[in-house]
Amino acid sequence: TCYQETSNYEKAANLLQKKLLNNPSQHYLRIEIGYNFDRQQKTALAKKEYDIAIEAITSNPSLGGIMGRMFQQNNLLDYAIEAYSKAMRLHENASYEFQIAQIYGEKGEFEKMFDSYIQLIDKDENYLGGVQRYISRYINEDATYSNNIAFKKAILKKSISNPKNAWNELLSWLFTKQKDYGKAFIQEKALFNRNPAYIETVFRLAKIAFENNDTTAAKKSFDFILEKTNFIEEKITAELYLLRIAVKNTTRNSTSLFEKTLQEYGVNRNSLEIQLEFADYLTFKRNNPSKAIEVLEKALLLSTSKFKNARIKLKLGEVLVFTGRFNKALLYFSQVQTQLKNHPLSQQARFKVAQTSYFKGDFKWAKSQLKILKGSTTQLIANDAVDLFLVISDNEPKDSIPSGLLDFAKADLLAYQNKNTEAIAIYSTLAQKYQGQNIEDDVLFNQAALYLKESQYENTISNLLKIISINADGILVDDSYYLLAEVYKNKIKDTEKASEYYQKIIFEKPSSIYLVDARKKYREIRGDIIN
Repeated sequence: TCYQETSNYEKAANLLQKKLLNNPSQHYLRIEIGYNFDRQQKTALAKKEYDIAIEAITSNPSLGGIMGRMFQQNNLLDYAIEAYSKAMRLHENASYEFQIAQIYGEKGEFEKMFDSYIQLIDKDENYLGGVQRYISRYINEDATYSNNIAFKKAILKKSISNPKNAWNELLSWLFTKQKDYGKAFIQEKALFNRNPAYIETVFRLAKIAFENNDTTAAKKSFDFILEKTNFIEEKITAELYLLRIAVKNTTRNSTSLFEKTLQEYGVNRNSLEIQLEFADYLTFKRNNPSKAIEVLEKALLLSTSKFKNARIKLKLGEVLVFTGRFNKALLYFSQVQTQLKNHPLSQQARFKVAQTSYFKGDFKWAKSQLKILKGSTTQLIANDAVDLFLVISDNEPKDSIPSGLLDFAKADLLAYQNKNTEAIAIYSTLAQKYQGQNIEDDVLFNQAALYLKESQYENTISNLLKIISINADGILVDDSYYLLAEVYKNKIKDTEKASEYYQKIIFEKPSSIYLVDARKKYREIRGDIIN
């Protein structure tokens, strides 16, 4: 190689010929001899050596692997495929489909690549996960994309000649990637009908569909689980999601649905998740916190687990904050902190203490709690803690000069209590009164979030653009870019504008926490392969 790199091809040839003379069984040296000719543009001589190397596999199929790799290393991809394929023809236990598939991928021959991967799974289903990882580089969310179509075709062709569960699993995986959860559910049903253990993958699909707002497919999946499972835990989980879907899909009162479900399964330890969900619904959707407190206090009497107790107390505290009963809420949060030290629920409770103190106007105590939480092992809590800490520390009154923080906290509390119109009015007053001061961008951003909640998209966009114009280097600029992109993509359906703001994060804010997501969504809009 050193001789080749310095164009000393004659010395390289002499060295290789000498090695071959001393080791005549090492036929793979023919590849290096041929490559040495290739470097000199002596293609006929090179081909002769490569053909001799390939022919040597006939008498010794085990050479196929090393020769295939050497051809690959020298970018002689067609010869590599020939070496691997010949070895497999001559030795039934040889398996180089993976290498062949990768080569076809390098060559851009995707149909052959998919066929090779399918052939590999047909031989050994243990390769299924690895194949999915590699194939995910070549497909995207667009069902009409040529690679997606070719991959589906390869699966269907093999499923006809040799039916097995792996093909349904792959089709379900592909349809899930394409966000076609209804079609994925058909595959999962087929799998379950052959083996009830596949109830777990039906659950997984149902949850993914729900998280991606395909409530139709999610409902079908959870209804199916409810019908097929005999396990009470699985039934209750399915019921819980069906209740969430019902709440999502209607503005009508769903209280009777919760009550009917609890009547069927009983108000007991098994149905705790439904009781917590019911309390949350009563408080934040129906403005009935007193009924929610009744539900939670009853749940607390039934629970014997300190972890379940903690979850009930956290929810009780949230409801009490909603009603403005801060001191009692703080008592519940503090109990969770004391009873479950160093547990994620304890960290959640500490954040709730900080948030409640902030709503009360006790900024000093809130900051002390948030300072501890900034290093939380739970990333979401750590991020929330940092955000609230910065709001307080950046906007605290200095030298007895009002900064608007007290009124800002009141507006945030009103937003928490779903009193959006009142909160928006206070934000508007603050934006006028403290124009040009530190708090202005925080006010505009929180107001934008409420405008979005109220479907006032033009006002949302206006506020976010103001934030960017105030200070292009401000800490809320990347948040504003991202929210603008999301509004244009999901609400206004203007993908060109959405793409513009995702690009701003990618190129102007490379350290943003939104970078990975922005890059992914930008590529989706462009129809690129998602690497």
